Amino acid sequence: MRLIALAFLVLASGLASGAAAQDPSYRYETGTYAITNARIQTVTNGVIERGTVVIRDGEIEAVGSGVQAPADATVLDASGLTVYPGMIDGGTSIGLTEINSVEVTVDNNEIGDIVPQVKALTAVNPSSTHIPVTRVGGVTHAVVKPSGGAMPGTAALVHLVGYSPAQMDAGFEAVVVNFPRSGRRGRFDRRTDEAIKKANEKAVETIDEFWAEAVRYAAIDSARTASGAREPLPYAPEAAALLPVLRGVTPLMVEANSAADITAALKWIEEKGVRAVLTGAAEGWRVADEIAASGVPVITGPSTGLPTRASDRYSRAYENAGLMHAAGVTVALRSDESENVRNLPFQAGFAAAYGMQHGYTAQDALESVTIIPARIMGLDSQIGSIEVGKRASLFVATGDPFEPATQITHLFIEGVRVPIDSRHIRLYDEYLDREPALSLPGEPR
Repeated sequence: MRLIALAFLVLASGLASGAAAQDPSYRYETGTYAITNARIQTVTNGVIERGTVVIRDGEIEAVGSGVQAPADATVLDASGLTVYPGMIDGGTSIGLTEINSVEVTVDNNEIGDIVPQVKALTAVNPSSTHIPVTRVGGVTHAVVKPSGGAMPGTAALVHLVGYSPAQMDAGFEAVVVNFPRSGRRGRFDRRTDEAIKKANEKAVETIDEFWAEAVRYAAIDSARTASGAREPLPYAPEAAALLPVLRGVTPLMVEANSAADITAALKWIEEKGVRAVLTGAAEGWRVADEIAASGVPVITGPSTGLPTRASDRYSRAYENAGLMHAAGVTVALRSDESENVRNLPFQAGFAAAYGMQHGYTAQDALESVTIIPARIMGLDSQIGSIEVGKRASLFVATGDPFEPATQITHLFIEGVRVPIDSRHIRLYDEYLDREPALSLPGEPR
């Protein structure tokens, strides 16, 4: 057993080492670049059929059909290719989970039921092998969120390049609230209806009691600041973590999935009077009008899941984003994955294909993984579209990024030119052209 455990640890450490540790030639590059002769999908200002994007000092310096490449720029000819803004996944555990079955590589669930002071950003592993695998698919940013407990911690948006969590920080945080579930936890939940109701009421009461404590803490802190007092407040990290939430600086990400829980969560958000984002919303389509009326934006997904109820149409999960969008809800998408965040483009593709009958187009799906999550996070002046002055997080592709056959040829994150390389690509190349010297006797070479 010790040998097996050691083998797992060796495997985990190998996977966590990242592509940079595998090949000395793997490096990031910065400088001035001009992507020329490209079809440019700006997202917010239409499509430029044949234009140039200039990148300098990490920002987009120029975009347009009449733009000339600067003399000092490295020119990338994108004839026949399309430039897209980098995609943003609204909810993942990438960098927090490497191998689910190996406990030492999982760091997304802290001890305690209410621990909003625990920051997911500090636990992100920049060398995770899942990061290169994800970004070469066009996903340049991801919300990294903790799980477990009523308030399991604070989520953060990261851009998928950097050697430390601080370098990956994209400037957005949100305290996560897993709103208490009012239904059964699954088919093996044998509790009585009365027991379920009492458990739900107790869970809501626990959150409300902590919230009241945090409000009192905030009032004391405000009074102390106004009086000029220098004495430190009593040590209460949980309450202190909610100060920016109570003051409207940091939002809540409130997870609720069943229709009844969504309704209860929206009421709770209104009562607390805080800035919030509804996440999950697997049955959002059932109460879409109610969500729209609340004005609370939604980050939903995965869109390739099973129906929440056996009586539902098989495609309800696929249609969910489209149905909410049709009702007027602001909808962004998430994969809710760790190792398969790379599938976000296909999640968006499913949402577009099945949402089309509800007026949800491929353009809407593209916006749901670019400019809409950027707006929800208050970062739309920096990322989410191809515009002058924004951070240069974009990619060049052979076609529609939602199509599996599409290949990405160039990738920039925060102005850094990132190699199109990952563990998956290396395995593919290795086994596509296997070394003939390794063939067995009698096999053709």
